[in-house]
Amino acid sequence: MDEYESLSHSKWDCKYPVVFIPKCRRRTLYVQLRKHLGAVFHKLARQKESWIEEGHLLPDHVHMLIAIPPKHAVSQVIGYIKGKSAIHLARVYGERRRNFVGQHFWARGYYATTVGRDEAVIREYIRQQEQEDRRLDELDLWR
Repeated sequence: MDEYESLSHSKWDCKYPVVFIPKCRRRTLYVQLRKHLGAVFHKLARQKESWIEEGHLLPDHVHMLIAIPPKHAVSQVIGYIKGKSAIHLARVYGERRRNFVGQHFWARGYYATTVGRDEAVIREYIRQQEQEDRRLDELDLWR
């Protein structure tokens, strides 16, 4: 946390852990497309002068740690990423599937919080989330 970003009249370090899901948590469609979404998310974040520091695409949701300058609202950036990525998916992959939902790929809303001095904890949580989900799924198999 020694380095801060700067704008013309401010220094900043604004990072947000964000989680959002595809509509109805569609695993089958999302699993096929998730390998392409990382690059799309990074490109869209850069267009809003933001960047994704950590991220993990799980079969039914997205975790990311995103740095957003204070001149942009979190809701604007996340809305932009979700909206434009859905349009991209509809254009590139929509023709292959008859029931592809296009612009309605992502569910409404998202979860976001701020990162303070616990940034290392947040980064580790994002990295370990898929393993934890698998562990919980295995526990459910024994019920």
